[in-house]
Amino acid sequence: MIREQRSRTKLESYYKKYQEEGILDPNVHPWVAQSWQKSRQYQVGTKTMSTQNRLDNAVFTEYQKKHKNAIDYLSQFSEEIREFFQKYNLSLLLIDADCNVLKSYSLPFYQKTPGEIEGVQVGIADVGTSSISIAHEHKMPFWLFGPEMWVEECQLGDACSAPILVNGELVYIITLVSVEHETLPQDAVISLMLTMKHALETHLSLSLRLKAQEAILDSTPFAVYHVMPGGDVAYANKLGLSRLAGIGAHKKDSPFMNLNDVVLNYRHTPIYKGFSGVPSYNKEVTWITKAKTYEDITTVVPLERDLDQAVSSVVAVSMPIEDLRTLVAHAAGYTAKYSLSSMVGEGSLFGAMKEKAARVARNKNHILLQGESGTGKQRMAHGIHQASARAAGPLISVRCGDATPELLEQELFGVSLTPEVSHQGKLELANGGTLFMDEIEKIPKPLAVTLAKALLSQQMYRIGERVERTIDVRIIAACDSDLKRLTERGLFDKTLYEIVAKSVIRVPALRSRREDIPVLAEHIVSELALQHQMKEKVILPETAEVLKNYDWPGNIKQMQGVLEYAFFNTKDDVICPDDINLMGDIKPDNKWKEDRDVFVKAWQAAGGNVSRLANLLNVSRVTLYRYLKKYGLEKS
Repeated sequence: MIREQRSRTKLESYYKKYQEEGILDPNVHPWVAQSWQKSRQYQVGTKTMSTQNRLDNAVFTEYQKKHKNAIDYLSQFSEEIREFFQKYNLSLLLIDADCNVLKSYSLPFYQKTPGEIEGVQVGIADVGTSSISIAHEHKMPFWLFGPEMWVEECQLGDACSAPILVNGELVYIITLVSVEHETLPQDAVISLMLTMKHALETHLSLSLRLKAQEAILDSTPFAVYHVMPGGDVAYANKLGLSRLAGIGAHKKDSPFMNLNDVVLNYRHTPIYKGFSGVPSYNKEVTWITKAKTYEDITTVVPLERDLDQAVSSVVAVSMPIEDLRTLVAHAAGYTAKYSLSSMVGEGSLFGAMKEKAARVARNKNHILLQGESGTGKQRMAHGIHQASARAAGPLISVRCGDATPELLEQELFGVSLTPEVSHQGKLELANGGTLFMDEIEKIPKPLAVTLAKALLSQQMYRIGERVERTIDVRIIAACDSDLKRLTERGLFDKTLYEIVAKSVIRVPALRSRREDIPVLAEHIVSELALQHQMKEKVILPETAEVLKNYDWPGNIKQMQGVLEYAFFNTKDDVICPDDINLMGDIKPDNKWKEDRDVFVKAWQAAGGNVSRLANLLNVSRVTLYRYLKKYGLEKS
């Protein structure tokens, strides 16, 4: 609030009347009257200004660093008008939102040097009524005449304070204090104060906006550049700077970086064409440098001057194709769903296997997981990927026995359909991450030779192309049989075996770790309850004994099916022995006699063992032999 000149004699009488008699004259400004009352409540002394309440030197040094932006800006501003300050004996203070003096500019403040006043707390509880306390209270500029100030030694001059608001929040207060009031041009000082307030608020708002924009740009998966004519890079976000550093795009003794000197085909890129006013959007671009050849998806937008519409600079946004593939892989859900901690067990055999998995996850070797079907090799592959240095990259899976040799080759290496249409394969999609190859023993031998060559050279070609592409992939292979024996018999490529078998983890069958079955069963039921947002169910001890005494030819996968059936078909909160159907969703009724699929499921649940299946179906072995022959199945 800007006020017109008042009679100092009257103001002095109002102050004296309040100090001596405790009476507030009706002519005292309401904000000043309120402030005087608070000053008295705080028992603030009236003779001299106290500087006892101040920040510790070390704390204040850190405070100034924190507020360096505002301090430096106001320092530059005040330097330009130093002569005005000197002519009218003005002091300038920058105060934070807690009323700590951050910086004293120009002349001493009430005979106190900058060293004496900086770091001092000047709130109403410290120095009583001042333009600072009123501006702080009401968040409005306020001119306070000398006789209205609480401390008598400060009453010779006037003071004007203005709050600095950013997004409606008080962040600073700036204060101009006069030592003498006779020659002080009030209008000029008020104009100067409002100008400084507006300038500092604009600067801080812009700084905050730029900081937010920079944070946004640094967090994006794109490299962003602002390029000037000649190839100088005036700005690059965090990712852009790392890309530029990687190709040596910098000058000595210059904050700018230059593309023209390091990008050998710079004049044939969309950036160079952008200076002719030609924009590009999501264009595949090859960048040739001495260090490496890169492929990017690049967008270039020319920036024109307002006056003559000539292109003054361009903005380029690019993403390396390998990063784009990783982003697509994550968007498609190609990430680890399980950690090693999700594999539970208490036995020594399981503990040793899990410990080895955690250890080999941290090295760079390819890995071979060997074990019977259903033992949890896929979950282990997920856990190893998540525990590795490649966890941020994609986890891509391929089942080698699910496709013809031709389709499997295209799935792995990609294929060029036409000169314009080319699709990447899973080796490229897994760049920077892990490729899990299940049933690797079923990969055709000629394709295994090609894959081994690609993994050794880290280079590959898409089917139908002659463009050499770099790959960076870790293989986790899974095999249900003994891959070494298959290799020795000439049924699997020796070179590929030597590559994937750098680290071998043998996953034990469930019947070899019976002591783990109860805790594993509890874990499966807990996962089912969590996944389907249902109440957990308790497995009775006698139920756990039933599970322990079964051989589980289908291993964990079979037990998962059995417990899943029990979980959804049990009304109570406990799973009893009678709730366990060892054939999962196959009921021991007569359907298997007419339905081959039902019989095959039961046969698989029994692990291909006639005696076990006879017990499950409660029939004689002779009867089973007849149906085995009927359905064309082998007996064991």
